[in-house]
Amino acid sequence: MHPTVRARLDRSLGHAAQRRRAPVVRGFGSFLWEKKWFFIALAVGALLMHLPPPEGLDQRGLIVLSMSVVAIILFVMEPVPLPTVALMIVLGQVVLLGIDSSSVARSLMSDSVLFIMGSLMLAVAIVKQKLDKRIAYWIVQVTGTKTANVCIGISVVSGVLASFIGEHTVAAMMLPVAITLISLTSEDVKKVRGLAAVLLFSISYGCSIAGIGTPSGGARNAIMIGYWKEFFYDPTNPETAKYIIDYLTWMLYCYPIFLIQLPFVTLILLYTFKPERKDISRAVVKLRKQIRADGPMKSADWVSIATFTCVLIGWLGFSDTLGLGTVAIFGAVAFLVIGLVRWEDVNSGVNWGVVLLYAAAISLGVQMKDSGAALWVANSFLNFLEPLGVDGGLPLWTAISVLTTGVTNTMSNGAAVAVLGPITLKMAIASGESPILIGFITAISSAFAYLTVIGTPACTIVYASGYLKTTDFLVVGYRMVIMSTILLIISASLYWPLIGV
Repeated sequence: MHPTVRARLDRSLGHAAQRRRAPVVRGFGSFLWEKKWFFIALAVGALLMHLPPPEGLDQRGLIVLSMSVVAIILFVMEPVPLPTVALMIVLGQVVLLGIDSSSVARSLMSDSVLFIMGSLMLAVAIVKQKLDKRIAYWIVQVTGTKTANVCIGISVVSGVLASFIGEHTVAAMMLPVAITLISLTSEDVKKVRGLAAVLLFSISYGCSIAGIGTPSGGARNAIMIGYWKEFFYDPTNPETAKYIIDYLTWMLYCYPIFLIQLPFVTLILLYTFKPERKDISRAVVKLRKQIRADGPMKSADWVSIATFTCVLIGWLGFSDTLGLGTVAIFGAVAFLVIGLVRWEDVNSGVNWGVVLLYAAAISLGVQMKDSGAALWVANSFLNFLEPLGVDGGLPLWTAISVLTTGVTNTMSNGAAVAVLGPITLKMAIASGESPILIGFITAISSAFAYLTVIGTPACTIVYASGYLKTTDFLVVGYRMVIMSTILLIISASLYWPLIGV
C-alpha cells in the first residue's frame, strides 16, 4: 500500500486525539479541556442510568440505551480514539450489564466482522498487485477526467454492482480505486480533503442507495419479504398471493428509486465538500505513466484476478451457507498461500481498529434489540405521533421513514427491519394503508444509514482509508437523508400507484 496512505491508515481512528495531543506539562486543566467531551459523555450516561426506567423499559434496557447515547457522543466528538470507544462498549457490557466476558467476546466476532476483516485484507492484496490502478484507469477512460464525471462513474459502478452482490463486497473492491486517484492527485491530505471526501462517499453512498434495488442487495430486503409472506399470505386465499414478492417484482418497485438518487448523490457531495480539483487529468497522466511502466498484465496479475473472481463467485453462490465473512477469509488465505501478498503487507495495511470498532458496534446493536431498548424507542416514537394525528397518508409514511432512519443509524439495517417490520406492518393494517407500501418504505428507509461511521459496512470501510472524519458523515449525511426521504415519498405517491400499490 502507498506509504502516505498507510500513514493515514495508522492514524485514521485516532486522528482527533493525536491532533490535540499535548505535553503533560500543560497541566491538568488543559487535559480536562481537551477531554471535555469524554467527561460530558460519561456524565450524560451516568445521569440517564440513574433515572427511573420509563414505562415499557426495564433497567437493563435503560443501561443499554444510556451506553448507546454515550457511544454516539464519543463517535461524533472524538475526544478519544474510536477504538477506545469500542473497548468501552465491551467493558460496559461486562461491568454494567453483567454479561459473561466470554459471551461478549463471542458477540464481537460475527460473520459481518469477519467480512470487514477479510475485505480489508483483500483490499491490501489488490493494491499490492496494482490492480486498483488498472480499474481506476478504466473508469476514467469511460467518464473522462472531470471530477464530477468521475464521481458519477464511481457511484454508478459501485451502485450497479452493489445492487446485485451486496454493498460490503463492492466497497471493499472500490476503496483501493478511489485511494489511487486521491494519492496520485496529491500526497498532502490537506490539499485533497474535499476531493477525497467526494470520491470515497461516492463509493459508500453509491453502495448504500443501491442496496434497496434487489432482494439480494441486503438482508433487510429478505427480512421484509419474509414478513409479508408470514403475516399476510394465505394459501387458501388467492387474493393474498400479492404478498409473495419475487425478485423481479422487488426490482420493479425499488430499482428506479436507486437510479433516480444517483445524480443527486453527486450533486450533494460536490456541494458539501467542494473538491479542490475540478479536473484530475494530472492524476490520470501519472496513472497512465505508472501503468505503462508496469507493462502488460503479468501472470501474477491474472492469478490475482482469478483468485478474486473465485471470491466473488463464493459471495454470490455460497454466502448463504458459508457466510460472507468466511468466503472473504478464504480469499485472504488464498492470496497469502499463493504468495501474492505477504503477511507483513496485510498486517501493516489493514486498519485493525476499524475491525474492532465495527465488532463493538454490532455487539451493542444486539443488546439494543435483545434488551427491548430498540422496541421501546420505536413504540415511544409512535406514541408521540398519535396525538399529532399522524394516522395515515403522507404524514404516516414520512414518520415511518424517519423512525426507521433513526434506528438504522444505531444498529444494522437488517436488525432495524427485524425490529420495526412487525410494528410498521401492524400500523399499516390499523391505519388502512397497504402493508406492501408500508413494508417497502420501512425496508428502503433502513438503507438511509448515512450519518455514522458504523451505519453500514460500506461507511466503515471507506472510513478506514484515513481521509475522512466522523463529522464528515454528519455534515453530508443529513442532506442525504433529506434527499432520499423526499424521493422515497414522491415515488410512493406517484410511481407505486401506477404499478399496483
